[in-house]
Amino acid sequence: MSTMPKVSVVTTTYNDMDNLCHIMEEVRKQTYKNIEHIIVDGGSTDGTVEMLTRLSEEQPGAFRWISEPDDGIYDAINKGLKLCTGDIIGTCFDHFADETVLARMVEIMEREGTDGVHGDLCYMDGDRVVRKWHQGQGHIRSGWMPGHPTLYLRKEVYDSYGYYRTDYRISGDYEFMVRILYKDKVKLSYIPEVLVYMSHGGTSTNSLGAYVESMLEGHRALKENGVHFAWFTDLCRVFRVLSQFVTARGE
Repeated sequence: MSTMPKVSVVTTTYNDMDNLCHIMEEVRKQTYKNIEHIIVDGGSTDGTVEMLTRLSEEQPGAFRWISEPDDGIYDAINKGLKLCTGDIIGTCFDHFADETVLARMVEIMEREGTDGVHGDLCYMDGDRVVRKWHQGQGHIRSGWMPGHPTLYLRKEVYDSYGYYRTDYRISGDYEFMVRILYKDKVKLSYIPEVLVYMSHGGTSTNSLGAYVESMLEGHRALKENGVHFAWFTDLCRVFRVLSQFVTARGE
């Protein structure tokens, strides 16, 4: 590459200072050096604001941050996206698989000339893999979707298709991916390796009620984006999720 595209990494947080410190270290240790880290805090009261203030003075330019109340996770992510100045944008809420993840993402996107990149994802309960998201390439209609924590996109995708909808409580990321990927609007590269380890128990997986709500919102996302026979896609999604748990048990 003659130039190094800037990668913007957005992290949202609220009263989770210890995990935020770990995430900041994960981003800092990436071998790819043209990175901007944007931190959006929701008005924490656990010392996060004081920690960010101190570190921003000790490490000027290492990251940018804001702290203010938000209207949910997607509103917070959108605030971060609007602050980004990078060419490629993604999120980091958990653990990169290794220190070369961002470098490999940029390399394959530049080599293949695609709009974005994704890879495999593992959900962890401590040191135990409870769900492995090995999706490969596919189509929204068949229940396929990228693992959102592994998805990095060129800034132009957001410029063309907009940000996350805040009227979705749990499945705003799914609605966004349906919006940009249905009918092959956005072309993605795929890295067939685990890129992110994510703690099991996110908003859409921490209870049966939350999972049902996520499926209902997912069905709504399909209908609102013109996907025909949305019920068929819903069934395919359920089978894909179940297979991810089976895959994890077999390893």
